[in-house]
Amino acid sequence: MKVGTVALVGRPNSGKSTLVNNLVGQKVAITSPKPQTTQFPIYAVYESEDTQIIFVDTPGIFARLPGGQAKAQNKKVNLMAERVLREEIDAILYIVDHTRKRGIEENRVLGILRKINIPKILVINKIDKKEPSYREEYRFMEDEFDSVVEISAIKAKNLPLLVKAILKYLKEGERTVAKEELAYPALNIDSKLYIEENIREKAFLVLRDELPYNVRITVDQVAERENGMFYIKARLITAADRYKKMIIGAGGKRIKIIGSMARRELELATSQKIFLDLTVEVEE
Repeated sequence: MKVGTVALVGRPNSGKSTLVNNLVGQKVAITSPKPQTTQFPIYAVYESEDTQIIFVDTPGIFARLPGGQAKAQNKKVNLMAERVLREEIDAILYIVDHTRKRGIEENRVLGILRKINIPKILVINKIDKKEPSYREEYRFMEDEFDSVVEISAIKAKNLPLLVKAILKYLKEGERTVAKEELAYPALNIDSKLYIEENIREKAFLVLRDELPYNVRITVDQVAERENGMFYIKARLITAADRYKKMIIGAGGKRIKIIGSMARRELELATSQKIFLDLTVEVEE
């Protein structure tokens, strides 16, 4: 069978996490309209009768590094993405969004990729959207890549073509991950982290640009009660009182929406009834 490890890179919000989720067939990476929602590499497995691919979804690579705490965080995330690419990777997918103009972030990504001598596939994402399109701005890149595939990650369009392109660069071998380990496809995420990422995604979706990047989620307790319901206690921790008020919303409306969305998805993922207890705290 064909086996290998494939890393996904690209600027923030290019659709890497959506692509991983739809390739694997289960939700393993959070997806939201806010750039830089993936803050650490996520490892997930694609499995078929004769193929096993470990996908590594890296954080989006920033070029602009604003001052202060954001600069330090962005630099840390960039280094993390680069470190993943220096592991034992068999191929790289460079995801670009043709509906956005080329920016200096693309130059940053290309500069990293030019130093790495392994097969690279240019993946043009969001072909379900016709306008706006800056496809011609990315045309020059094609000569620097071993293959080019156009897809829609969100519509799952041309994903079999992408897998076929990947297979050209993988070797014959034995499974890296045993079948019994595939019940949950994200290899490096434990249950608490999965819950935290789920809640963080819903916070991004509800609050959009109002939510600061330094918000974090901490799960304090996961317990099964006598009635069979799972009780989950979690905190959203942010840096200032004004953000706390923003997250809670008037009459607690926003935190209720965040909790309801997260609870519904967790119940679908686990087939269990869940009581989700969310609070918001300030840690300057």
